[in-house]
Amino acid sequence: MTLLTHTIAEYRDAVAARPGTRGVVLTMGALHEGHAALVRAAREHVGPSGCVVVTVFVNPLQFGAGEDFDRYPRTLDDDVALAGKAGADVVLAPGVREVYPDGGVLTGITAGPMGAGYEGAARPGHFDGMLTVVAKLLHITGADVTFFGQKDAQQIALVRRMAADLNFPVRIEAVPTVREPDGLARSSRNRYLSGTERQDAVALSRALFAGRDALPGGPAAVRSAARAELDAAAGVTADYLALVDPATFTDAADDHTGPAVLAVAARVGGTRLIDNLPLAFGDVE
Repeated sequence: MTLLTHTIAEYRDAVAARPGTRGVVLTMGALHEGHAALVRAAREHVGPSGCVVVTVFVNPLQFGAGEDFDRYPRTLDDDVALAGKAGADVVLAPGVREVYPDGGVLTGITAGPMGAGYEGAARPGHFDGMLTVVAKLLHITGADVTFFGQKDAQQIALVRRMAADLNFPVRIEAVPTVREPDGLARSSRNRYLSGTERQDAVALSRALFAGRDALPGGPAAVRSAARAELDAAAGVTADYLALVDPATFTDAADDHTGPAVLAVAARVGGTRLIDNLPLAFGDVE
């Protein structure tokens, strides 16, 4: 049975007697099949003797003015049930005052230049808040390994860089994006879409797949094919479409070889969605 804890003290008591590798999945709740895939990956990684922990915390530091902190869905009972079914041993769902006893932080982690573009430009301060809470929760949970969804590619790049720069003793694993049958990436924000908007939203993944199909032509062809598909989409207002180096999240040159990420963000109705595909140009070991 999955144990639900609400305070750091309760959590530490709950895991004190659980030996083995500790795999942690950090979430803001409203769990769906994409999160379940992360929990299953953690369960497989740590094995039957390890401990899988899921955190559920809607982090106020990640929301800017006018963003959807108050309307962000809170579905804790359903979240615990889904996490348990996927293989979680413990869920930590702390309140804001438990994580930020003084109401915030006087010191924190900044994303630096890697966090200035793309999602960072669209949501100023978002990545500083994300890295700060990820650092806190990795320390609180005592994670040996943590799992993130590939859908948040810039987030993964920043967490990996933070862990390397600050010598975090934790392994960062990316799990492939879970998609609907029509290609739309699973997201907690999909529930905000109307029926027509839900159909329009598939344009994001169509653009990515068009770019992937143009891979033999090189980076310029990938960008062009994806952009053409996105520009032709009704009901979609593009924020950005970018081909980047996944290690630095800077634009990939037209002669780029090796791994890359084709990333897109757009508004469909009043909902902002993101998606991406990992690609590889040339011979990659």
